[in-house]
This record gives sequence, C-alpha cells and structure tokens, in this order.
Amino acid sequence: MLISFSVENWMSFRERTTLSMVASRERQHGDRIARISKYPLKVLPVAAVYGGNASGKTNLFKALSFAKRLVVEGSMPGKLIPVDLFLLDPKMARQPARFFFELLVDDIVYEFSFAVTRSAVWEEKLTKVSTSSESVLYHRQGDNPNFDHGLENDQALLFAFKGTQDNQLFLTNSVFQKLQVFKQVYCWFKDSLTLVAPDARFKAFDHYIDEQHPLSKAMSIALPRLDMGIARLGGEKIPVESVQLPESLKAKLKEDVKDGAKGVVAGPHDQRYVVTRKGDELVYRKLVSWHRNVEDAEVRFELSQESDGSRRALDLLPAFLELAETNSRKVYVIDELDRCMHSMLTRGLLASYLSSCSASSRSQLLFTTHDLMQMDQRLFRRDELWLAERDAAGVSSLRSFGEYHDVRYDKDIRKSYLQGRMGGVPRLGGIGVGGES
Repeated sequence: MLISFSVENWMSFRERTTLSMVASRERQHGDRIARISKYPLKVLPVAAVYGGNASGKTNLFKALSFAKRLVVEGSMPGKLIPVDLFLLDPKMARQPARFFFELLVDDIVYEFSFAVTRSAVWEEKLTKVSTSSESVLYHRQGDNPNFDHGLENDQALLFAFKGTQDNQLFLTNSVFQKLQVFKQVYCWFKDSLTLVAPDARFKAFDHYIDEQHPLSKAMSIALPRLDMGIARLGGEKIPVESVQLPESLKAKLKEDVKDGAKGVVAGPHDQRYVVTRKGDELVYRKLVSWHRNVEDAEVRFELSQESDGSRRALDLLPAFLELAETNSRKVYVIDELDRCMHSMLTRGLLASYLSSCSASSRSQLLFTTHDLMQMDQRLFRRDELWLAERDAAGVSSLRSFGEYHDVRYDKDIRKSYLQGRMGGVPRLGGIGVGGES
C-alpha cells in the first residue's frame, strides 16, 4: 500500500508537496479503513484529486509514472534521465527533483526516496521502519553507499553499488544483479503500482479473452450491469495476414512470445490482440463484442464500433474487479477516471470497489477527476478528497478536504467547492460567464 507520496521540484510542484493516505480521526466510513495493527496504522483505500485545468493533477500522476519507470526499467548507460524540473524559478534548475515514498510492503513499512537531475542520481535512501526504530538499509550520496552493517552479502552489495551507473538507481541495479535483499520494494513498484493514463489502453483486456483467468467470470457477471448494450466479450481467432500490425512488430512478437507465454498488443482502430504460440507459429485472437438484436440473436461488433465511453469502461473494469479481490495488493492510479464515462457509471464502479474494502484490505485506488457528482460525503470521507491548486506564480499545491475545519461531515461540500470557498477552481478573469463579458 501507499502510505504517502511527496514530490519536490517536479513540473508545477516547486516545494515539497505530499499526498497522504493515512486516515485522520474522522469516523465516517471507518469500517473500510485498512488497519495495520503491528504499527499501529490506518490507511485509506482511496484518494480523489480535484482541481482546475493546469492545477497539477496530471503532474502528480506523471511524477508517480516517472518514479515507477525509473525504478523498474532504469536508465541506459550514458542516457539522460527524463526529469521535468520546475521551470518558473531559475534557482530550481540547479536543484534535483526529489521523490519520497512511504510504503507498506508485506506489512512492513519502508521509506524510499531519491533525488535526480537529468545527468545523475544525487541521493538515494531506503529505510526499514519498525514499531520502535528505523533502520537505514542504505543511503547513497555520491560514491558513498553507507550500508546497514546488519545486511547479509554486504560484499555483493558493495560490488553491485560499484557497478551502478551515475544515472541509475541502486535499488534497480541491485535487482538487475540478482540480489534479493531489496527486491520486495522493487516488486512493489513493478507489480503493485499500476498507472492508467486517460488515453491508455489498459493491458488487462486479455482477461476478457482468457476464460480460465480468475477475473473472467467476474467480468462476465459485471459486464451486463454496466448498461452499455454489450452482452458479452470474447476473442476471435484471425489469420496472421489479417492482423493490422506493422511487420516489424509482428517479427518482434514472433521472437519474444515463447511457449506458454502471451503477448498483448493494441492495433489501429482500437483493435486489441492477444498473441500466443503454437509450435513455430503465432496465434492471434482479437477482442470483439456481441450485442443482442431484436430477435434476441447475437450480433458481432468490432471494438471500434463501441462508443468511447464503453471502451473506457471496458479498460477500467478489470482494474476495479482486481482491486476488489480479497487478497489484492494492487495500487491503481488513474488519471481522469471520468473521461468519456457517465457520472452514474463512474459512481457505480467506485461504490462497488469501496463496498469491498475492509480493515484487512490492502488494495488502493488513487484518481484525478473533474466529476463533481462524486464529490459527496456519502461516498467519500473528507480525508479521501484532495484539491490541487496553482497559485499566481505557477506553483501547484495539494490540500486535503480534511484540513478545512469548517467542512462538517453533513455539509454539501460540492456547493462550497463550486462557490470557490475551498479553492481548486478556475479563475476565469476576463472571460464571459453566464452571458457576461
């Protein structure tokens, strides 16, 4: 789980800004708060980030996406790190971007942070937190790793550190060197943290084709309830010559997809393929939908014939079902959750996930949105709602609704927000509103 995330000198965030998932003392919807009795700690299952256009919501998403990519994929030797600094203050150009994570991994709390410029990692630190103390597993500053003396294989760690490029995180390189000591933290970024951009085609669509996948049955039950007119989804085997993919990509798939594995790839016109191997040949199956006609017979549709909202819902449904699984450890971050979807559909997905959350849950959903229908205390706690705002100097900040002391648990916060009393709304100076100019 994500306990907190902070970022500094990244895009529109100049000062250190924190999104905390630690529950406040508020009692509302308390039955769904994850409880970590070992520490003790109460962690929220959801965070909704509101704000005007260019307020910093997507920049927060991009910060998490950058951090995941740097940890999981690393940097090629000699390549620049694609870091986006705060550009409106010349002094910040000489400072690194800083990222801070507080994580719950296998019910153990870790603090992981790093500072990077385009050319190098300035600093990197991993700390293991117990109930009574903190143990710094390593603290990298320049060429000095400062390992915890209690770690095993310290010589192997030192060897891995010496082989770590200036533009590479040591956490990443240690795993690449097949050392296991920090792998659980690396795997949280690789396997638990999942980011879905507004225009992204979510790769889990292959679950609709694979009838043996644990989520397949749940999706078959949930799909008709979304009221999109789709009776079912499935895969249609198609000849290789009919696959609308570049020949170079086909060749790469033929090389990469091994026996027992599969490839998932999106083609033009929103076509989506699942690729498996049978002997020396690849087998392509395309995702298609079926509707029922007036005679109750099934009619086949291409995905491109479905509405944008239906395709967005199909992309997100596997995520919501996976979040709701009993033993899920997923942390989904979705930018513009409401894009192309009706407010009632968005609310239904959110309510379904939240109803599955309990004290033993370990999954989380973070999302950005403009959908004011969801700004409702019947659905969310105040500490689960956040505002992103950009000031006159172009600096973004985040603030939890829980910090507004005059927002009562029974108050219509949507009305207060629209009145501009809480910030986070566009300042439309000089633009005609309501017939005025």
